[in-house]
Amino acid sequence: MFNSLKTFQNKNSLKTNGLVLTCLFISFFSTVYAQQKPIKTIEGSSDFVQDSIRETRGLRPIEGNNEKSEDKIAKIEDYLIISVERDTTYLDTTLTIQKEYKFNYLRKDNFGLMPFSNLGQTYNILTYNFQNTSLMPSFGARARHFNYWEIEDVNYYRVPTPLTELFFKTAFEQGQLVDSFITINTSPQFNFSIAYKGLRSLGKYQHILTSTGNFRFTSNYQTKNGRYNARGHIVTQDLMNQENAGIRDSEVSKFENGDEEFLDRSIFEVGFENAESILIGKRFHLEHEYTLIQKDSLSKNEIKLGHIMSFEDKYFQYDQSSRSASYFGEAFVSSDIKDRATLENFYNKVYINYSNNILGDLQFNLRNNNYNYGYNQLVSLEDNTIITNRLKGDIYSAGGKYRKQYKGFELQGEFGLNISGDFDGNFLMARATFNLNEDIAASASLNHSSKAPNYNTLLYQSDYKNYNWQNGFNNTESQQLAFNLKYKQLANITVDLNTLTDYVYFKQDENVSVDDVKQSIKPYQNGSTITYIRAKFENEIKVGKFALNNTVLYQNVQDENNTLNVPELTTRNTLYFSSQLFDKAMFLQTGVTFNYFTKYYMNAYNPVLAEFYVQNETEYGNFPRLDFFINAKIRQTRLFLKAEHFNSAFTGYNYYSAPNNPYRDFTVRFGVVWNFFM
Repeated sequence: MFNSLKTFQNKNSLKTNGLVLTCLFISFFSTVYAQQKPIKTIEGSSDFVQDSIRETRGLRPIEGNNEKSEDKIAKIEDYLIISVERDTTYLDTTLTIQKEYKFNYLRKDNFGLMPFSNLGQTYNILTYNFQNTSLMPSFGARARHFNYWEIEDVNYYRVPTPLTELFFKTAFEQGQLVDSFITINTSPQFNFSIAYKGLRSLGKYQHILTSTGNFRFTSNYQTKNGRYNARGHIVTQDLMNQENAGIRDSEVSKFENGDEEFLDRSIFEVGFENAESILIGKRFHLEHEYTLIQKDSLSKNEIKLGHIMSFEDKYFQYDQSSRSASYFGEAFVSSDIKDRATLENFYNKVYINYSNNILGDLQFNLRNNNYNYGYNQLVSLEDNTIITNRLKGDIYSAGGKYRKQYKGFELQGEFGLNISGDFDGNFLMARATFNLNEDIAASASLNHSSKAPNYNTLLYQSDYKNYNWQNGFNNTESQQLAFNLKYKQLANITVDLNTLTDYVYFKQDENVSVDDVKQSIKPYQNGSTITYIRAKFENEIKVGKFALNNTVLYQNVQDENNTLNVPELTTRNTLYFSSQLFDKAMFLQTGVTFNYFTKYYMNAYNPVLAEFYVQNETEYGNFPRLDFFINAKIRQTRLFLKAEHFNSAFTGYNYYSAPNNPYRDFTVRFGVVWNFFM
């Protein structure tokens, strides 16, 4: 055990040193580049943000004609961020309450997710969105994918001068979270970016060390005449967690009673201390298109040919030095449990786009998925059942898109259909948006989806005997009807109605008693129809320098088999104060955030599968979480200080992220986000 721990420490020491070197390298590279490259000329003059950028660079307007001098200062609106759907925004260096919500491990608003005690562990899901436009099964090990960068998570950039962002936040016990990023346009036609996010955190409980890394490289290119565009990315990821199965049942009462000696969480006995899981993935992605006919003053038509190619190789592995029969049942081996599921997927898509000022934008596409999921051997069970080792083949699909804007209206549609291969699948999405004016917008959308369940529900192999299966489940079908109404900051209301048929879920094996084996988990299919309604209300009320930001979610599920469990009410309310200080040299924001959800049958976590499973024995929830924060912005630097869950000692020790997995105690953490403009 000590040798194993030492190995972990050595590995993560190297990773920590690597993070520091990455930050130093990016800072050095940015400085050198800034010395070698002059500021590029950008048309337009400045405002308050321009002054902020100029101060950050230490630049002054060039003497002489003021208009020409200001032309040499880049505007913040020129630092563009482009999504996979080609929606374009620009860099936002302001300090808002949304920045407070996004200052976390995922770097996005995690409302509706319940974090585990250590940074980098998984999240329990408090709400589900069943809108889907995928035609292929997902890999599985979904509890490990919250910090896994998918294609839609990767952005592309276009900047007039090199841009750097450094992110730092303290972790739990030994370690830290950092995210370093730099993007450069070597010319107006070519941009690239390099980024690395790394984490190491020991945690408060025994054997829950986390160590994760996400490397991203992106580039995009456009010819001078604008006819040919190409962009792509390389992403490599490793997400490692030590696994302990939570505190033991005998320790639960000690936690809930708040015994003083057990406030040191490392004293608690956990399920086991000899297991870890890791998700490894790498992806190479390229998309490019050529404009055959370009719109101009004579032609109102435009035709583009495009191609998207993506290769992804990933695996999930669970290692345990000796079996835990009381938790997972008997195994084929007595030691060195080593389960590995792999997936290789090669995706190609060709499309043609036709645009017309009257008709709108129309696309037709053909796709191919070459997939290879599985294991390296066959498994023979005691009843002579043979579990195969591979699901592989080719899926050919056809689809299309449509988009039209007219005055305040926007219509969007998309469909896809598998026409050949072992997996059936189809989807249809339609959306209509109407902007009455700058303050009021409304939208309605319809989504239908039929898709095969995840690979790990169809085929799974393990050294644990109870974790071997091969299923022929029906496609899961979902329909969603959603409405949204937004009026300034005063109201943002979203309502969606979902129906699910043949929903696939994990739960305790019906043939194995929980008294004999604590977690013998298998996938099942719910043959009845589930009706799921969500209503979400967001608003912000401002009075002077004070503001109250509210997010309230109501959910109702009609499911006779109790396979989809969510809290009826989830709320987050933040009362905060904002003000300029020191002659506007610093912007301060401070306040208190209240988080709460009602009791419900919270899903439990299984480390062998890295999946959550349904349990209907014990309800969890009905505990408040109060966070106090002080944030500040000085030029382009944003500072964050938070006292998390400061009410933990006086509102009762009944807070859990999942059964047997307590949530975090009171802790104080700080961090910084720093942008450089060269």
